[in-house]
Amino acid sequence: MLMSNSDRTARLHYMANGFRVLASGDHVVCAVSGERILLDELRYWSVARQEAYASAAIATAAMTPE
Repeated sequence: MLMSNSDRTARLHYMANGFRVLASGDHVVCAVSGERILLDELRYWSVARQEAYASAAIATAAMTPE
């Protein structure tokens, strides 16, 4: 039986120019806001922290030292 990836969180390995899918799914969760990010819409992540971010503003805020 085939398993559907919809509504399943993917596990990714984030690299400098992309990411590798470790466990299939249709989305990841923003490390700051908790918002679901569809893999097709994922644009912002941290290689060092291995975290995904929902927007450029959230990514910038997460990486800015306090």
